[in-house]
Amino acid sequence: MGKIYIIDVTNRDGVQTAKLGLSKLEKTMINLYLNEMGVFQSEFGFPTTRHETHYLRANLKLAEMGVLKPIRLAGWIRAVAEDVEITFKLVPDIKHLNLSASTSTQMIEGKYLGKKSKKDVINMMTEAVDVAKSYGTESIGVNAEDGSRTDLPYLLEFGLAAKEHGATRIRYCDTLGYDNPFTIYETAKILAEKVKLPIELHCHGDLGMAVANSLAGAKGAIDGGQDAYINTTVNGIGERAGNADLVAVLLALHKSKGFLEKYKLANELDLEKSWKIARFASYAFGVPIPINQPGVGANAFSHASGIHADGVLKDPANYELFGFEELGRGEPETVETGREICTGQYGGISGFRHIMNEIAGEMTITFRDAEEAQNVLELVRYANVAAQKPLVEDELIFIAKYPEIARELMTMTPLDYLNE
Repeated sequence: MGKIYIIDVTNRDGVQTAKLGLSKLEKTMINLYLNEMGVFQSEFGFPTTRHETHYLRANLKLAEMGVLKPIRLAGWIRAVAEDVEITFKLVPDIKHLNLSASTSTQMIEGKYLGKKSKKDVINMMTEAVDVAKSYGTESIGVNAEDGSRTDLPYLLEFGLAAKEHGATRIRYCDTLGYDNPFTIYETAKILAEKVKLPIELHCHGDLGMAVANSLAGAKGAIDGGQDAYINTTVNGIGERAGNADLVAVLLALHKSKGFLEKYKLANELDLEKSWKIARFASYAFGVPIPINQPGVGANAFSHASGIHADGVLKDPANYELFGFEELGRGEPETVETGREICTGQYGGISGFRHIMNEIAGEMTITFRDAEEAQNVLELVRYANVAAQKPLVEDELIFIAKYPEIARELMTMTPLDYLNE
């Protein structure tokens, strides 16, 4: 039997959401939380996008240092040879890539505007895979964008060509949320049987079925004899109606009727980190968690009906499929109503020292001298400018522990390429 892996794409698809975004430090924190949770891979950014360069390099350094391990960090680029070349010029240490090409007739005619045939798309993709292989790329996922609206014979031809040139996975993209659990199961199963590569499921929520489709697709891939890789985003943040929500997918895998008895996860995932990462993403994106969000919504464990309240007081299992403690929820929240000292882009050294002493707890964050404290404060100021909101405790601790990495995360070199 194949296994199920989780690949989170918050730092790629999530940040593409209209009117939303994350600072480079916030993207790094997402990677750290995903790693703590046990997520297999983070699609951590865009190697051909120059404002991502320092961030990508800094996160790869964190991986070398063992801070971001065992999670794998993968970049997303177009399936174009030129993009691969740019990737390894800007981020030479990257080891994992996803190469994306549009495969549906709608996209080939409506996006490429007749400039590329179906054969051209395959040739473009295979050339890109060849170049990526020549750089020693350890894993190459090939994306069939709009796969759910692609005719099956062409999808198979595309997948087989990718395999022949050394791709390690095929990403089947339900780009517009067009699939349903029955159609995606059949397609994933056929792809797994015929192409004989692991199948990655990338599902959107335009019709409200992203989580259900992800599980059904994974089942199809495994029934077809291959591993399945499910794409998620934290809180389901993504283009239009969003992607398959990370916590909802994990709950569905662990708690839905009989699923995990047959379809196994490749590695253990720590559900207790769910509340922490969901709450941070909500704060960082500036998007409240919906009140009815599975597991982490404000009403997920709330009971008002007399029958329900009576039942849950007698035994929570009467009306709760799982406990809030399993998701890391339950701690009291403290809201300051008196004096509060904050630090930010205009903060001073006294307030900063006070705050660091307050949050340090058992970690005992200390500075060698006033100069070191001042340097870290400067980094905190820059981080606050980038985020345009107060930093959370974990961000302050990260900056204090890894100031050089933080410096690189906040380094911008606009227009440098004009002088190259």
